[in-house]
Order: sequence, then structure tokens, then C-alpha cells
Amino acid sequence: MTIRVVVVDDQDMVRSGFAALLAAQSDIDVVGEAPNGRLGVEVSRRTHADVVLMDVRMPEMDGLEAARRLLDPPPGVTHRPRVLMLTTFDIDDYVYEALRAGVSGFLLKNAPVAELLQAVRVIAAGDALLAPSVTRRLIEDVARRRGTPGQSARLRLNGLTARERDVLLLVARGLSNTEVAAELVVAEQTVKTHMTRLLAKLGARDRAQLVVAAYESGLIVPGKSG
Repeated sequence: MTIRVVVVDDQDMVRSGFAALLAAQSDIDVVGEAPNGRLGVEVSRRTHADVVLMDVRMPEMDGLEAARRLLDPPPGVTHRPRVLMLTTFDIDDYVYEALRAGVSGFLLKNAPVAELLQAVRVIAAGDALLAPSVTRRLIEDVARRRGTPGQSARLRLNGLTARERDVLLLVARGLSNTEVAAELVVAEQTVKTHMTRLLAKLGARDRAQLVVAAYESGLIVPGKSG
């Protein structure tokens, strides 16, 4: 399956560079580019992109607001791509809010080309947490600074079965569906079924949101996630 990608960045050379690298791959089709978040939303919807590479800081509309509009579209708009945020910094509450909004993960702009290509493929597949070394560390850092989870956050887990908690815990540790299946000695399709139920019960749109929920509820304690 060809992955349809849109690149959104206000720096022409950066945007063109990412687009050229991605377009050179046989399984990736760059279907559009945009210099700001507002146009990025328009292009992504028009082209029905599977993955949107979104810069964080941009004029007219920043990456966070653009991601929110793509991931929580208005009535009548059914298209919802996966969003990969591109950034030059790492630890920031802004990043955490983006993950809570449903962004699939973050990638530093100076990351190796192989990491960029892997990130796009991982996000398109949707069965692994993107770059645990970056994404999970960002979640851990903010969760640690926010302190002990409140009762409302803990109550979110009450509706989960014991096996669903097991799956959530492993997902929050960065395991893919295949790895979760091996750890629990079950079929991968069984893990996918649990994932579907977790997304519905926790009101999450994406795997990264499940990880956020695991930390906010106290299921995972920062620094003790294994």
C-alpha cells in the first residue's frame, strides 16, 4: 500500500528537502505541501493524506492548532490523517498538549533520514508507538512534573478488564502489537481487538493518547516504566 503524505513547514528548503526524501521511496507518495498550518489543513483534507508531517512553529496557524483541526474535524468531514510533528526542541508542555490532541508522535528535525522514513511507515501502520526514545520521554517528563494523578484520572481505568490493563501497560512501555502478543502469548489479532476496545473505552484516537492516559491515570509511574 502506498502511503499518501503531506509536508507542512514554513521553511521552503526544509519542506522541499523532506518532500524529496519521502518521494524517493517506492511506498510513499508526497501528495501535497503547505507553508503554514491553515493551508496544511486544506491540502491534507483535499488530498486525503494518510500521514501529515507538521512543523510545530509556523505563521498564520501553528502546528498544534492545525493538528487539532485535522484530528477533530467538524461535522461532515470524515477524513482524519495521522500527524507526525516535526520540531527542533524536545521537552515542552506544548509537545504534551499535541500528544493529548491525538498527534501520533514527534520527530526532531535533525533526526537521521532512516528515522524519518521509519516514522512515516510506523505511523501509517498505527501498530507501534513512534520513537519511544523521544515521544515516551516527553510524556514521562511532563507527567513527572505534574505530580500524582487525581481521582478523575485514575477512574478512567475502572472500566478496563485485567487483560486490557495488561495490554495498555505494555503499549505504554513502547511495545508494538507484535511484541505485546509475544509477551502475553496471544494472537496478534487478539491484541488488535484489545486495542480497539482500549481506544473506545478511554476515548483515545491514537496509540500515543493511550500512553498519555496510562501516565495520567498512574498506571505507569514516571521513571518506573521499564
